Amino acid sequence: MSANSAEPSARVDVVLVKAGRTKIRYPSELLHDDGTRLAVRAPWAGDGVRDFGFVRFEAGDVFTEYYWRDRWYSVKEVRTAAGALKGWYCDITRPAVLTGTELVVEDLDLDLWRSADGADVRRLDEDEFAESGLPDSDPEAAAAALAALDELEHLARGNDFTDLLA
Repeated sequence: MSANSAEPSARVDVVLVKAGRTKIRYPSELLHDDGTRLAVRAPWAGDGVRDFGFVRFEAGDVFTEYYWRDRWYSVKEVRTAAGALKGWYCDITRPAVLTGTELVVEDLDLDLWRSADGADVRRLDEDEFAESGLPDSDPEAAAAALAALDELEHLARGNDFTDLLA
């Protein structure tokens, strides 16, 4: 394992940072780390229910989350407590950084949803991204974020989306 990895079966704290501040921190179980991609599992860490209209995240939901050290996104597989697949919520982020047992991911506002059956693929929060100021303050990061969203949407609309997580 590299210095930027942890042993499988370890506890890892996922730290989601947005605009320089910690948005949420939650414990997870490290399932896999090959030095490039990490997979962790955690229960829904939000307060109460988050109803997007097209999906609800609620107590008991289980997230299997995939992070890359070389890609500008993360993919979260969402299942009910009974194991039924709800779909995948994808965050556009800077590449993940694991230091010790802390996995830090910087959220860049853009998101993508893919339903369990693949029929509903939608880009989210493009208005928040535009308002974030990133396109002006860091044009290279903004371009990488938009390219990552385009890549994820292309994968989500195709048959190889789940190959990304295999």
